[in-house]
Amino acid sequence: MATPRTRNETRANLIAFFLPLALLAGAWGSQLFGGLYPCEMCHWQRWPHYAALVPAFAAFFVAQRSIRGSLVVLAALLIAVSGAIGVAHAGVEYGWWQGFTACTSTVDFSGGSAADRLNAILKAPVIRCDVAQWTLGGISLAGFNAIFSLGGAAAILVLMRKAR
Repeated sequence: MATPRTRNETRANLIAFFLPLALLAGAWGSQLFGGLYPCEMCHWQRWPHYAALVPAFAAFFVAQRSIRGSLVVLAALLIAVSGAIGVAHAGVEYGWWQGFTACTSTVDFSGGSAADRLNAILKAPVIRCDVAQWTLGGISLAGFNAIFSLGGAAAILVLMRKAR
């Protein structure tokens, strides 16, 4: 049986869908158009956002309120996971703690001879997880992801609580 949506539930669902979409668009935009290559920890932050899009999108089409609410809450938790990874990454960038991973590179290993691949390795930029490529007001992209993701997840959960 279809249950009508409350205003708070609708708002929570919209945030749960459009927040990760916007953050992923920003990440991809900075990579493709801004020339900022993601490190390994940057990629880790993207995966929960990709995953959050699925339940958030599905919640728009589910009629039963309890299932719909569970999907939105799941999306909020996935967004919070990305925020937690963002906190960990920002901490590495600010030198608060040691990183979890080695640096990464943008080398394309497809095709070519061994000499071509070696040449690509030597020319490729090494992207360090412990150095912020871009900051605004002293806050890195990982820091902004942490702020927006954790804040957004909290807002979604508060709205869902009010919707009950």
